[in-house]
Amino acid sequence: MARRCELTGKDVLAGNNVSHANNKNRRRFLPNLCHVHLMSEAMGQSYRFRVSARALKTVESKGGLDAFLRQARDSGLSLKAKRLKRQITKRLEAVSAA
Repeated sequence: MARRCELTGKDVLAGNNVSHANNKNRRRFLPNLCHVHLMSEAMGQSYRFRVSARALKTVESKGGLDAFLRQARDSGLSLKAKRLKRQITKRLEAVSAA
């Protein structure tokens, strides 16, 4: 499984460990990923995502999963998140039209 946030696209970074003698060894900086269940108010159910701790904090500050996905660009979202975004948009348009 890829070490990638499903909502923001945050991925593994590479860099160096640098010793006091200035020796450089390659290393990886892994994102802080958490398995969480996020509730969608529009759909009325919860969805399981693998997101970074930073993304989880952002989702809460935006006002929930629905608000976050409506504002998010599709480039950073996973396939599952893109599908959910389309479903939420359809549901909200149907509710506002009625």
